[in-house]
Amino acid sequence: MELNLWAFSYLVHLAIMASTYYQLVILSDLEGDYINIYDTASLINCMTVPEFIAQGILSAIFLLTCHWFMFLMTVPLTCYHVRLFFKQQHLIDVTDAFRFPSAEKKFRLIKFGFYLVVFAIITFRLALSVFNFLSDEEYDLYLFQLSKS
Repeated sequence: MELNLWAFSYLVHLAIMASTYYQLVILSDLEGDYINIYDTASLINCMTVPEFIAQGILSAIFLLTCHWFMFLMTVPLTCYHVRLFFKQQHLIDVTDAFRFPSAEKKFRLIKFGFYLVVFAIITFRLALSVFNFLSDEEYDLYLFQLSKS
């Protein structure tokens, strides 16, 4: 059970990080004038809601499985995402994105740093749960062999 949780969290968080990194690349292309503002807004806006949903699901899973440290780490960003969504500020406006690309980029860079810290913790917990799973399996095999002799 524990191994499944951390493997799922690892994969979902990897997808969230890839999405955020892609958004950073798109904003860098906008600053370098390699992409127009309409394409930038449409590419980033189509990724925003799935990212928010994935972050909310991870936070809820940590709450339901009683992983309090991870829940308390992820809940502030989830609440911020919910606030942005309900204030209708989660999508990039075509007229504002060209005026404030550095602010949008800075916001996503800070978010990417946060995701990187959480990803490191999830990776450690995944490795620890794999080790525990394998050591328990070896111990069960050892007991089984002892009972046969």
